[in-house]
Amino acid sequence: MNNAPAILRSLVTFAVIVPLAVLIGYLLANPLDTSTFTYVGILTAILMFPVLLRWHHPLLIFSWNSGMFLFILPGRPDAWLAMTMASLGITLLQRALGGVKQLVSVPQVTWSLLGMIGVVVLTARLTGMGLHAFGDEISGGRRYLYLLGAIMGYFALSSRRIPPERAGLYVALFFLPGLLACISDLYQVLPGPLRFIYLFFPARGTLLQDDAFETGYRFSGAVPLAVAAFSYMQATYGIRGIFLARKPRRWMILLIAFGCGLFGGFRSGIIGIALVFVFQFFIEGLHRTKLLIIFVFVGILGVTALIPLAPHLPSTAQRALSFLPLNIDTGVRLNAEKSANWRFDMWEALLPQVPQYLLLGKGYAISRMDIDSLTGTDAAFQHTFAENDYFALSGTYHSGPFSVVMTFGIWGVITIVWFWIAGIWVLRRNYRYGDPALRTVNTFLLAVFVVRIILFILIAGDMGSDMLYFCGWIGLSVSLNGGVCHPAPEPARATKKFQAVDDIRPHLQPTFQRPKI
Repeated sequence: MNNAPAILRSLVTFAVIVPLAVLIGYLLANPLDTSTFTYVGILTAILMFPVLLRWHHPLLIFSWNSGMFLFILPGRPDAWLAMTMASLGITLLQRALGGVKQLVSVPQVTWSLLGMIGVVVLTARLTGMGLHAFGDEISGGRRYLYLLGAIMGYFALSSRRIPPERAGLYVALFFLPGLLACISDLYQVLPGPLRFIYLFFPARGTLLQDDAFETGYRFSGAVPLAVAAFSYMQATYGIRGIFLARKPRRWMILLIAFGCGLFGGFRSGIIGIALVFVFQFFIEGLHRTKLLIIFVFVGILGVTALIPLAPHLPSTAQRALSFLPLNIDTGVRLNAEKSANWRFDMWEALLPQVPQYLLLGKGYAISRMDIDSLTGTDAAFQHTFAENDYFALSGTYHSGPFSVVMTFGIWGVITIVWFWIAGIWVLRRNYRYGDPALRTVNTFLLAVFVVRIILFILIAGDMGSDMLYFCGWIGLSVSLNGGVCHPAPEPARATKKFQAVDDIRPHLQPTFQRPKI
């Protein structure tokens, strides 16, 4: 006997699959065409939807520090941005359908980020969104999307509680993908057949040169690689677990990571790693142990050894250590000083403009006139003035405070300070009252958050890019701890210090009674 429903299902399946296979074959005849990538990407996303339904939160955590971008989508957005939209959309859909009973929420952080969203949207509305890809006459809207995406990423990360038994796995998924940053610097040595990987990773790396002084190749992925290894070790084992567990491979990995960071040539990266180590050292209370004397002694020996070795180090390592009073190469010294002086000159020239943008920031939009001044025939002449520098006109000030007040005015300052206070409050409570099994990662998250604020204000920062780190660390903390931890309630105390024996005796029951015979 024929099974009519089964035959009907088979016919419907073939009716869908056969035309789809023909369409894909036609598209793959020109595999490098943009439309091919788009259609194949959409089809792949549809086929992967069941996987996203089950694993969207772990995939979001993995993509946060991976540095990957999706070349198959228009504009080639970063993977974390696409996963943020997907994860947040799936979470809201499941919440609406009743699949998720309750989302993790922290009102103190939520209200500060909602205020920041209001400031960003209002500034974009009044100054222009700048989506040139959609026919707008001005550019710069991509930075709005990434800033709002970082804020949305916090809500996507913190919406679900990470199972306590899988906390170590999720910490590794969050920090270790930063090791992939080294792929960006291998373009010159990677064999041709393997270069397809740069469809997912940007190829970076710049020559450090200053006029007649060529100072070597600058590995831009070295610092992210070092930060990834350092962050994972510090968040997983802590300083106590690295140096007091009698496992030399742990502190050796930490030293190797620090050495790799020197090849990036970025002073701020080395200073940041050192400050996080110092802050976590004191938060763990190790300054009250003999380890403080040991580290001070080793630090003095290390600086003493660097004095004769500094001129023989690679040029990038010398540049990374140029903030120390060492005898380094003249070309490297001039390159570092030129970079610092250029920033100081730009900040000094922009300072008189701050009152002009206090009530309404200039936003991220760049007009056509500004673009022409950056790339036109008069660019060389205009760039002799610090306020007309390429980075100043494009809103990349290399200064955290300028990136806030010049872009979003006093309202941006209020909301980001509000967010910082709420974030420190959350991280501190999770550190003090959280699960003892999460004490190490909570300690690291508190230390790295505070250090990033210091670097943002005093050394270098950008609101558009640094919010990705701030929101990621708080989102991870909230997800690991299930929200904000509170102190355990104290046991109820007796209302009366003394009670008469006669009052107690009637309430006492004998544990054994002799049976009546």
